[in-house]
Amino acid sequence: MSDTIYQAAALIVPMIFAIVFHEVAHGLVARRLGDPTAEQLGRLSLNPLRHVDPIGTILLPGALKLLGLPVFGWAKPVPVDFRRLRNPKRDMILVAAAGPGMNLVMAGVAAVALGLLLRPYIGAQEPAGLAGFIALNLFNFILINIFLALFNLIPIPPFDGSHILEGLLPDSAAQAYGSLRKYGFLLVIGLIVVLPQLIPGFNPVGRLIGAPVDWMTNHYLAIAQAVAGH
Repeated sequence: MSDTIYQAAALIVPMIFAIVFHEVAHGLVARRLGDPTAEQLGRLSLNPLRHVDPIGTILLPGALKLLGLPVFGWAKPVPVDFRRLRNPKRDMILVAAAGPGMNLVMAGVAAVALGLLLRPYIGAQEPAGLAGFIALNLFNFILINIFLALFNLIPIPPFDGSHILEGLLPDSAAQAYGSLRKYGFLLVIGLIVVLPQLIPGFNPVGRLIGAPVDWMTNHYLAIAQAVAGH
């Protein structure tokens, strides 16, 4: 297996799982709070094919990577009908927070699993072969889940952070803010791809979540080290 394929496989697999658990978490919490839409449409499934968006999950991230631009994407959003929630304004926040929350939980699970995997290798050579491939997958799973959680908390439509902010705002302000949702894709492309290319050093997303991602990654890896006994 070439190094490129090896690295790609160790990145794609954890990315798919992180996205799937993120989306299913939205649907599970929505069902719990009164909206069974996702369940009725068969979206409470761990089958990746039910959540993959050909453009947002595959084509766009691949094209951005090839062009050397910041990589981002999306899955098919799990359908949530906020009108069916028992307390729409409050429950909107809970449903939106469920995805990032699940990612942080999964990062913790991966940190423990990585630590357990590395326990036999204390003071020895790093794992190779299948064990090394699994370790790389778990390491990437930690990083991807942390990034996905914090990236989605950015309060720009259509990210989860925008639903949380909308639920916290007074009704009149929430309505005005919600009207930006139809421009969400353009806002994201502009802030993440276009403006950083036009203005050297302009990287609002990186500046906003870069330090928190590094801080949380170090703490999750500390958990793995503690479990491994290093």
